[in-house]
Amino acid sequence: MKCPEEVRGAHSTKEANARKTFAEGRGSGLKMSSYEGKDQGMKAKAINFPETKSPKTGRLVLSEGENVRELQRGLYRAAKRSRERKFHALYDRIGSRGVLEEAWKRVRAKRGAAGIDGETIKAIEAYGEARMLSEIEARLEAGTYHPLPVERKYINKSDGRKRPLGIPAVRDRVAQMAAKIILEPIFEADFLSCSYGFRPKRSATEALERLRILAPKGYEWALEVDIERYFDTIDQEQLMNLVERRISDRRMLKLIRKWLRAGVFEAGSVRESTIGTPQGGVLSPLLANIYLHELDRIWESACQGIGTLVRYADDFVIACKSEEQAKEALKRVHDVMNWLKLTLHPQKTRIVHLRKQGIDFLGCHLRMGESKRYKGRWYLYRWPSQKAMQRARVKIREIIRRFQSNREAMFSKLSEFLHGWSNYFRTGNAARKFCAIDAYVWRRLVIWEHRRRGWNQWRYAHRFRYDWYSKLPLYRLPGIIRYPAVNAA
Repeated sequence: MKCPEEVRGAHSTKEANARKTFAEGRGSGLKMSSYEGKDQGMKAKAINFPETKSPKTGRLVLSEGENVRELQRGLYRAAKRSRERKFHALYDRIGSRGVLEEAWKRVRAKRGAAGIDGETIKAIEAYGEARMLSEIEARLEAGTYHPLPVERKYINKSDGRKRPLGIPAVRDRVAQMAAKIILEPIFEADFLSCSYGFRPKRSATEALERLRILAPKGYEWALEVDIERYFDTIDQEQLMNLVERRISDRRMLKLIRKWLRAGVFEAGSVRESTIGTPQGGVLSPLLANIYLHELDRIWESACQGIGTLVRYADDFVIACKSEEQAKEALKRVHDVMNWLKLTLHPQKTRIVHLRKQGIDFLGCHLRMGESKRYKGRWYLYRWPSQKAMQRARVKIREIIRRFQSNREAMFSKLSEFLHGWSNYFRTGNAARKFCAIDAYVWRRLVIWEHRRRGWNQWRYAHRFRYDWYSKLPLYRLPGIIRYPAVNAA
């Protein structure tokens, strides 16, 4: 498959507008000038951005009228014009005030937890945002910036195991976000259409829709693949070799290595990190996509006749037309994973027929069924998986338990959760599952009302029938299913 000429996706200067594209827009005001230089034996183009230096510090700042969005557009277009182009003057862009301010806006909007230093978003706001940014800018320019170790946290997984997360300090997240703003458009120009995870203007819904379109066309066999402990087992040297295909700025490469080797703080001690990239870091998703882009590239160039790859981060499915193709796809995936020094999860990697078994992918269960309207036609349906349903029930119980003494706060948190949960699953065939969750919320609230009143018997349950429940100030799930209007072809 040919790589598309336009890769959708970009971050705008505001997080709410992050779904605009890197493609060239009107009024960018960018000028391109050429210079004679050697870059792998070819002439390169330099990006001549309007820029100035601060009269007080002498540091690089974005000129009036220049913004982060235009900088990203220029980098994207330059990378798109030449697949072999290497970028060498990027480090100064990270330390420019405009990029750091945009990075801080995005970090602040996520309201993440504090890192190893205990400094929170609110503490920085009290300390002074401009003061904090000036300190990061000065440390980056002087070359004295050194990230703190990430704090290790664990979250429970549906299979009983725990997923490790690495939480960087807030200041390190700002610096990483600044690097992401600069690096992302360069690598976005290379990423292929089969990749949907952690990319601007790409979503899990589009990946699911791609499979829905393929299945009725004969792609009824699926190779479901999951990489075991992917973020923790990435080979850092091999990752840096892949980054160096596009980046030749030594200071930028050194900065990325610092983040990879910052270490992990756990159980009162710091452990050196020689492999992997911390899951939870700002830059980790981009680096993870760069690493698995090799799988996308190899598959699109040499394996198209076997099956179609649909990847979301380290979870991916290969849709095939026969069992033999699926088995061949598994062999080739093993070869690529061995080259990348990764291991496939033995329990979660399997070949299935979508009419007989179905698969769980991105929180949804996908299975083919015969249309009730058009006899003889089979389509791929999807609804929340059993694990997704169980997690939703657990979350509902936790909210009611936590806010049981504050009725308004309980209803507000429940509505917030139900709204977000339904927004993700509403584009499938989840009407029955939505009704099941709605009925579960009703039952839990009846139990809460009985306990609040000190009633130990259900003889008063008639007081809390559905008409009582329907009048509560809650976000309601039934009746909101809609079909997605996305172009996943």
